[in-house]
Amino acid sequence: MLTSATSTAAETDSSAVLEHLLSSRWSCRAFLDEDVPRATIERLLEMAQRTASWCNTQSWQVIVTSGQGTERFREAMMQWSGKHPAKFDFEHPAEYAGVYLERRRASGWQLYEAVGIARGDREASAKQAFENYRFFGAPHVAILTTDAVHGVYGAVDAGMYVDSFLLAARSLGLGAIPQAALAGHSALIRQHFEIPEDRKILLGISFGYADESHPANSYRTSRAPLTEVVTWVDG
Repeated sequence: MLTSATSTAAETDSSAVLEHLLSSRWSCRAFLDEDVPRATIERLLEMAQRTASWCNTQSWQVIVTSGQGTERFREAMMQWSGKHPAKFDFEHPAEYAGVYLERRRASGWQLYEAVGIARGDREASAKQAFENYRFFGAPHVAILTTDAVHGVYGAVDAGMYVDSFLLAARSLGLGAIPQAALAGHSALIRQHFEIPEDRKILLGISFGYADESHPANSYRTSRAPLTEVVTWVDG
């Protein structure tokens, strides 16, 4: 029989697991050349499929590459990205200003410092940015789309799916990184995977086993304190 005491203990254990996954997850930017077993990927996707959505519509669809499927996509993306300007299905932020710009810059400089890129070295920073289109060497990529008619709410639901995917990957010992950079070339992705026009491409997620010895994986970003993001209304 489940008592209040055992229920509380179970909840405490669950919260500790979730807190661990949230605090230990990071955006992996270097992967081992090792495929993830299909059964592990299926388990990851089954967990992510439990994501909440508006009226349980589950408007996301996912394309997952492996093996030569990943290599063909990698080569296509590398060839395309250097010749075509970015164009997104969803409107890109017009700008980052104030604290948002500060946080973005801090994250960027952490990466550059980790991999030894000096401030002002545009050639090296461009080379690092191009790693997005190599998928940072990942053996798998998930392309996430949502139904175009669901608009921003479909995008919100898909965004929640991304978070579930990342936490599920972490729980299975995998590294992953969500990449809006890939969605910036939605025309190529649509053509490559024959995605119909009634689907909008949100982003890609490169994933696999992390190369934890790589300097790009040596740092962790911080999070703003609650005082910066929460407004309390009592009474």
